Amino acid sequence: MTWRDVLTWAAVIIGFVAVTVWIMPGDSRSYFRLELGKPWKYGDLTAPFDFPIYKSDEMVRHERDSVMREYEPYFNYNAEVEGEQVRKFVSDFSNGIPGLTDDYISIIANRLHALYRQGIISASDCQRLATDTSRTIRLVRGKSASSVRLTALYTTKTAYERLFVDETLEQHRQILQKCDLNDYIAPNVVYDREKSESALNDIMNGIPRATGVVQKGQKVIDRGSIVDEKAYRILDSFKKENEKRGRDTKQIRMTIAGEALFVFIVMAAFTAYLSLFRRDYFEKPRSMAMLYSLMLLFVVFTSMLVRNSVLHVYLLPYAIVPIFIRVFFDSRTAFVTHFVMVVLCACMLRSPYEFIVVEGVAGMTAIYSLRELQYRSQLFKTAIFVTLASMATNFAFDLMHTATMAELDMSNYNYLVVNGVLLLFAYPLLYLVEKAFGFTSDITLIELSNTNNELLRKLSEVAPGTFQHSIQVGNLAAAIANKIGAKGQLVRTGALYHDIGKMNNPIYFTENQSGFSPHDSLSCIESAQIIISHVTDGLRMADKYNLPAVIRDFISTHHGQGKAKYFYVKYKNEHPDDDVDELLFTYPGPNPFTREQAILMMADSVEASSRSLKEYTDQSIRDLVNRIIDGQLADGFFRECPITFRDIAYAKTVLIDKLKTIYHTRVSYPELGKN
Repeated sequence: MTWRDVLTWAAVIIGFVAVTVWIMPGDSRSYFRLELGKPWKYGDLTAPFDFPIYKSDEMVRHERDSVMREYEPYFNYNAEVEGEQVRKFVSDFSNGIPGLTDDYISIIANRLHALYRQGIISASDCQRLATDTSRTIRLVRGKSASSVRLTALYTTKTAYERLFVDETLEQHRQILQKCDLNDYIAPNVVYDREKSESALNDIMNGIPRATGVVQKGQKVIDRGSIVDEKAYRILDSFKKENEKRGRDTKQIRMTIAGEALFVFIVMAAFTAYLSLFRRDYFEKPRSMAMLYSLMLLFVVFTSMLVRNSVLHVYLLPYAIVPIFIRVFFDSRTAFVTHFVMVVLCACMLRSPYEFIVVEGVAGMTAIYSLRELQYRSQLFKTAIFVTLASMATNFAFDLMHTATMAELDMSNYNYLVVNGVLLLFAYPLLYLVEKAFGFTSDITLIELSNTNNELLRKLSEVAPGTFQHSIQVGNLAAAIANKIGAKGQLVRTGALYHDIGKMNNPIYFTENQSGFSPHDSLSCIESAQIIISHVTDGLRMADKYNLPAVIRDFISTHHGQGKAKYFYVKYKNEHPDDDVDELLFTYPGPNPFTREQAILMMADSVEASSRSLKEYTDQSIRDLVNRIIDGQLADGFFRECPITFRDIAYAKTVLIDKLKTIYHTRVSYPELGKN
């Protein structure tokens, strides 16, 4: 690895660290769920600092209600209102009241004076304060203030009615009602909003918010202990105080620095593992993009659930990540990636140890139970196994931290069941992962190998001989792959499509001929070009039908950079003195660069050549297989792929056994004799 590569990956890791730290909660210690009457499901908690025990909202509300019953709002007595209204009355009736003597002007004025001396309040203020019959107000008269019951004051309506209680005025009620005396009754006890609100704030601020203090180092609660009302208030107080302290700039910087260092160490170790032990993945950007993206995605989801105290992180189907990676990569990479992801998510939780163990067991169960995803039933079984394994692990922790079965917290088990159901979404999501990162799963390969799809059906109709040849090659190649531990489904599907280019000129290929060969009228160069063109034609056809890249690679590599030997040798024999342009007889390649491609090349060449044997004996088949594969090995076709001599030896053995079975000698049936 060059310094440029090192700097590039360092930048990638730093970018991952920056995004991860940015989405993490600022202080995950304050994110925990409190459930009154339920066991404390997190670890033992000791106070890391002194903090007050805040009163519950109900307690504060009760104390406020008690204070409000003693609270007296301030009202000002306005003496000028009386003078204004009485003078107005005397002025309006200076000529007397029709039907009454002049003495009644003085009588009514005296009655108004008595009402105003008692105090008149507006109907709206009275209605607002009249929630309690014993309610009192603080009435300010000049520089003195006194408590006055609300019932001792008049409203404008009750003051008007009070005028006619007097026997002198009652007997002339009909006449006085025409005088609209209510026009001379106005509130002279006025609400003082500013002074009232100031007094109320002073009273409310005087209510203590805390009932005690928890000292630093004091045990708050043990894991598994029931969260009673007292413990609930203490834990809630710790959470609130922790959130306040989390806003401190220095503490925030320390937290971010710690998270950044932690994530950097973990991701650097993960990247080093890939560069040292999975070099083929490390050198493919799409592979690294998938691994990093899946981890980052679940870190984001975990952060969201941690911030939302209602939902639990066990709802997230973390085991879906090793399932995806096992399908497209290998078991070891799936486990390492899952472990790294779980560790990153655990640093945001209050109980990281239990989380790591439960999700670690879930991930291993998913990997062990799903070696190859080919059928929907496999994923269903995996979801069941993962759910049972997770619940069993969580149950083990519960047994270690609870005294009786009655104290078990069943909520976690409900979350794990939902987790298992969500794990079933791996099947449809697999398609999105394939398209996003350009991978091909066994499910897609199985769908492609369906001979009823358009392209293979067309091949069977246009070039039936080639179609049968492809099926036979697929069977041979899959048998070899299964023997040496390669990808059998991949090589079988690749074999079905490796010769689709022959559909453009099917009659020019031996397996599609019936006694007539159009090559008889062509030159060797022309014939070679037609034969070679089935590779490029096949690639164009693969692009047209959107075949995956791994299938296109089988088309381009199944002849490698070999020659169309029949026409090449024939041309050299016919022109012994001429220089031969070998490129005219050479396939475009490239040579195989995976074990599966090498297997297909061997199976294709052997199956095609076996059709030309004059007799099918054990020795003739063995000689044919050894001659063809040894020739390919000598020509260097396998130098660029990781196939071993041991794999090649096994491939020879499988091909010999399979061909002997295919071309076994049948027993002649006896004829029925005539009597």
